[in-house]
Amino acid sequence: MARTLYITDLDGTLLNDAGQVSARSAEIISRLSREGVMISVATARTPATVVDLLRDTYTTADLVVMTGAGIWDRPGHRFRSLSLIPEEQVLRMLGVFRRRGLHPFCYTLSDGSHLDVYHAARSLNPSEALFVDQRKGLALKTFHLAESCPADATGRVVLFFGMGTKDDIVAVAEELREVTDCYVSYYKDTYTPDLWLLEIFAHGVSKANGVRHLRELVGADRVVAFGDNLNDIPMLREADVAVAVENALPEVKAVADVVIGSNDDDAVARFIAEDSAR
Repeated sequence: MARTLYITDLDGTLLNDAGQVSARSAEIISRLSREGVMISVATARTPATVVDLLRDTYTTADLVVMTGAGIWDRPGHRFRSLSLIPEEQVLRMLGVFRRRGLHPFCYTLSDGSHLDVYHAARSLNPSEALFVDQRKGLALKTFHLAESCPADATGRVVLFFGMGTKDDIVAVAEELREVTDCYVSYYKDTYTPDLWLLEIFAHGVSKANGVRHLRELVGADRVVAFGDNLNDIPMLREADVAVAVENALPEVKAVADVVIGSNDDDAVARFIAEDSAR
């Protein structure tokens, strides 16, 4: 019998419209995990928010975090692996941000589990303020507002994360792609209309590579992946079975083998329960 790894995006896929794992999904996934079913997540989020979101959901497999830049050992409470952006490319990109007037959040590794996050602007826009407010009380992450990335941390940068209008984000992303070979991705925010997000990781980082790495770690013969947004497409193409939720973008549905119910209907958990019972 094939050893299957089920791996799901969080926002817009496993999480409901309130941005939570519903009680029903948590119960189904926890029960299946205790029965030996391998269930994980692949998300752009950091361990700080993932650990909090999954606090009532029992899983055993490592987690793919930060769009595949990191593999998080959940029981060990640490990064099993993490890709850092080369320092010379960090400095090059900081120059682009200054010219464009964009102040992204700069995530740096401080030890095996903790991230320091710098934001150089003297004030936050409403979206940035909400982003920080929802995360500032979490363990594993410390925000340093109105502070640039210090010189002694430019060799430990994991991620640049920006928020803005589509025009601003796309313009910065295209310029960055001309000056660096880092992974540069932009996409529409799941929760806020007209807000676009920018992510920059080290070269080779993607959810697809993160899933490939995790597949090898757990010895899976088959991968079933779930997603809804543009940054999920490489992961879905990597999977043996690609599953899109009903609320997914048309581009995501176009590459999926199966389209299931919406993220607000426990569709991911119910699909895993049905598939793993076959």
